[in-house]
Amino acid sequence: MSDSSASAYPEIMTDTLGMLITITLLIVAAIAIVAAVVTVYAKVPLEKKYDSAGGGLGGSFEAVWMPSAHEAGMERDRQTKRTAPAPAPGDPPSRIDGDRIVLDI
Repeated sequence: MSDSSASAYPEIMTDTLGMLITITLLIVAAIAIVAAVVTVYAKVPLEKKYDSAGGGLGGSFEAVWMPSAHEAGMERDRQTKRTAPAPAPGDPPSRIDGDRIVLDI
C-alpha cells in the first residue's frame, strides 16, 4: 500500500460526503418551496382561486369537455353580478325563519 492510495481515500470520502450534503440540501429546499406554495395557495379565498374559470381560452375548453362546470361558472357569475333590491321605506324588515333570515323579493 503506497502513500498515494492512503491519501486518495479521504478525498473520495470528502467528495462523496459533499455530494450527499448538496443533494440533501436541494431536496430540503424543494420541499420548503412546495410547502410555501401550498401554504400561500391555501390562504387564497375560493372566489379568487377559480376567478379565471369560464373565460378566455380555458373557458372554451371547459365548455366543450365539462359543460356542467361551465354552466355552473356562468350561473355563479350571473348571481355574483346580480344585486339585491333595496327595500322601500315602508316595508317591514325581513322575517326570521328559524336560524335563517328570509328576504322577500
